[in-house]
Amino acid sequence: MVNTSALDAIALRYRHLLETVDAWFAQCKMQVGDRIRCGEGCSACCRGLFDITLLDAYLLQQGYSRLPAGRRRQIAGRARRQLQALQQQWADFQPPYLLNNLPDHLWTDMPEDDPTPCPFLDENGACLVYSWRPLICRQHGLPNIDLSGTVFSELYCSLNFVGENPFECPELRWDFRGHFVKEMALFGAFTTELFGTSVNEADTFIPAVLFIDFHSFPGDADV
Repeated sequence: MVNTSALDAIALRYRHLLETVDAWFAQCKMQVGDRIRCGEGCSACCRGLFDITLLDAYLLQQGYSRLPAGRRRQIAGRARRQLQALQQQWADFQPPYLLNNLPDHLWTDMPEDDPTPCPFLDENGACLVYSWRPLICRQHGLPNIDLSGTVFSELYCSLNFVGENPFECPELRWDFRGHFVKEMALFGAFTTELFGTSVNEADTFIPAVLFIDFHSFPGDADV
């Protein structure tokens, strides 16, 4: 059986790592001002389906568990309906809800015009688990440009840098390469606890997060 205490310790270290991403984003906003519109309370991008790691899913479960019971029921209801819709499309999307068990073409190129809101948003579009949100939610909005100049992600929100080219903004650069190394080390430790071996990819969709039973992983799952 999985050592939950070990998972919790890894998740705490990962959360601290995510806080360094938040610090980078905040520094960018401080340096370039209102050229960046992203921030807590904006949920224009919090819709549709996108993959997150099982480590991000574990953090989301922790954040969810700290919400009032009424909020948990609302989120669980929305997530369950979205998951059921997914399973009508992909009957094989079953516990432990690993996307990596499905053919890549089904989930790596998701439609960008899906208006379905994230189940963790409240009625005003605010994230109810903001401090526990996944890595992609923290990086999205700005291009991810390493200190070396290497571009790790070209995507950025159209509300930011309107009429400008953010790739010409040196204030956005950060040690993404160093962050990636640390992230992969933690993810390797996390998946070793789950599967008995380190794997590079173990992903899911947010609507399935609440229904993943991390305690039931045998330590030698086929991924």
